[in-house]
Amino acid sequence: MYQPPGFSTVFPYFFVNNAEAFSSFLIKAFNAVELNRTLRPDGKIANLSMKIGDTNFMASEASDDFPATSAAYYLYVRNADVSMQQACEHGAEKIMSVADMAYGDRQGGVRDPFGNIWWISQRLVEAPY
Repeated sequence: MYQPPGFSTVFPYFFVNNAEAFSSFLIKAFNAVELNRTLRPDGKIANLSMKIGDTNFMASEASDDFPATSAAYYLYVRNADVSMQQACEHGAEKIMSVADMAYGDRQGGVRDPFGNIWWISQRLVEAPY
């Protein structure tokens, strides 16, 4: 089985209203990097390739055929407290305060302005769950 470079077996793909704002949020809140972008004839984003840490993903402007959807994502970071603050400063809503969890993560949760939930987690132990 061939997978293009940068693609994993499961590859997140977001359909959002206002993909331009979504891109800006991810860059500011989670230090995402934009890799590539193509536009539709109406100037809205047809396909946006991005990366957070070692994970690549894509996003597109929602449409009648492909409406906006939301999901939950587990995001590993170096410092959960700093990352939570950064996400909230750029429009995310805190849904769970950062705390040390019994399973070895320091974790909090936010809902982004597009309806996605992000569990912002810092692994505290070098051990499996």
